[in-house]
Amino acid sequence: MGIFNKKNKTDKVEKKEDKKPVAKVTKKELKEEKSTTKSVAKKKTITKKVVKTTKSAATKGDGKAYKVLLRPIISEKATLGASLNKYVFEVSPKANKVEIKKAISEVYNVVPANVNILNKRGKNVRRGRNSGTTKSIKKAVVTLKKGDSIKLYEGI
Repeated sequence: MGIFNKKNKTDKVEKKEDKKPVAKVTKKELKEEKSTTKSVAKKKTITKKVVKTTKSAATKGDGKAYKVLLRPIISEKATLGASLNKYVFEVSPKANKVEIKKAISEVYNVVPANVNILNKRGKNVRRGRNSGTTKSIKKAVVTLKKGDSIKLYEGI
């Protein structure tokens, strides 16, 4: 056992000698290194974004617009509103005004001036002995600027 102890001691001494002294780096130098790497990373991502962005990608978006806008509501009242640049859509129950505005601009390439939301509660209905309720929906009345229109309503 004494032989093995001697070898271990010499190994430890050699390991200590092999280690090179590490230069101390100040906090300022670390911050400068991080900032330069961030700026380089930002430049790389900017160039990638420019390359990826095309006309077709800008018009399509990420596809969330079709989950927000369910369908346009075409009724007598809605068509009268279309003459005043007010268009009615059924939207997702979880959608808010900001999401609806982004979806309209993404799908129809028109910037809405105003978005109003109303929740229509389902009615109670009966079919003989069976009773239930109709589906609750959320409507959005989108007001556009003068001169803008949505092609869906033209010719109705």
